Amino acid sequence: MSFIKHDIERDSFMLDGGLGFEGYDWWWHSFTGINDRTGEEKSFFIEFFGCNPILGGAEPILGQTPENKRLHKKPSYLMVKAGCWGDGKCQLHRFFPWNKVRITNSTPFMLSIDDCVVSETILRGSADVSPEQAADPGYMCDSGSMQWALRMEKQIPFNVGYGAGKLLRDMEAFEMYWHAEGMKTLYSGTVVLNGETYTVTPETSYGYADKNWGRDFTSPWVWLSSWDLTSLKTGKKLENSVFDIGGGCPKVYGIPLKRQLLSAFMYEGTPYEFNFSKPWTGVKTVFRSKETDTEVFWFVMQESSDAVMTTRVRCKKKDMLLVNYEAPDGSKRHNRLWNGGNGKGLIRLYSKSHGGKRTLIDEIRAEHIGCEYGEYC
Repeated sequence: MSFIKHDIERDSFMLDGGLGFEGYDWWWHSFTGINDRTGEEKSFFIEFFGCNPILGGAEPILGQTPENKRLHKKPSYLMVKAGCWGDGKCQLHRFFPWNKVRITNSTPFMLSIDDCVVSETILRGSADVSPEQAADPGYMCDSGSMQWALRMEKQIPFNVGYGAGKLLRDMEAFEMYWHAEGMKTLYSGTVVLNGETYTVTPETSYGYADKNWGRDFTSPWVWLSSWDLTSLKTGKKLENSVFDIGGGCPKVYGIPLKRQLLSAFMYEGTPYEFNFSKPWTGVKTVFRSKETDTEVFWFVMQESSDAVMTTRVRCKKKDMLLVNYEAPDGSKRHNRLWNGGNGKGLIRLYSKSHGGKRTLIDEIRAEHIGCEYGEYC
């Protein structure tokens, strides 16, 4: 199955069976808007994150409060996470109890609660966190306010194949599943952040939408993606191109598959995939990440039977967040998970002959890169 096959069924709510007692499910969105007053860019993210619905009731259970940590209580809530990168960066968390969440789990999926809605085409809502709430360790966030009213068109997917298919989902084989229905997504609408209004237009939204679900997170955790790409061979924008890289250390029935990534590059209509779950393609992966005092760096080299892609990305720490999640078992092991939307990088894409000879297809400058790196600490 080609990675460009749309499959909106994978965007459905997955927290049934064992995952209902100890599992998470999230819908992630990121994009760029322009300040109506100043003309400056700002990159935003909005995520709907659900955790342990069968344990919930009339009130959200926040696992990181001192009392709940003492009692070893597992978290249970629907959290709306919203915020921005760059100047004034912030992450805001709004928590809801499960008995107020409305889910339409037919295809297409829709989830709504109060003024917050997420579906395949609609993204609406708000988050308003007071300084007193932000001081509570259970909130794991900053103070501030953000409102949004957006539409989205998911143009190009990254479908990882049978690894997130129904059979392996039903077997709960993996600890973490991934599906990017919109690795290239066009967003339109408005965002109001702390009183400043931003307009989001499709051509400059550089939008992305994916979904993760499972029992636990991965460590190391790597994500890189963008469709703001320029060919250095021609000097022209690549209008039908996008890349997406994700993974780190997937686990199958608790057994770690160390240093593995899933990657895809749609280059001007031609798909290239580097997917360890398809062993017949002969994928080999090398990746490294490092921090300095001021930046985070990524290097990824992936090779298949017919192509090679090398990716180098950097992002300034001053523009990034240490993004916060707690696991369904109530632990918080990711305490240094760098997350950004303003990365810049260089990609080299090669074709490869049966004899192993590489031929450069293009050297590409990438901007507005969504980027993430962290390890348990």
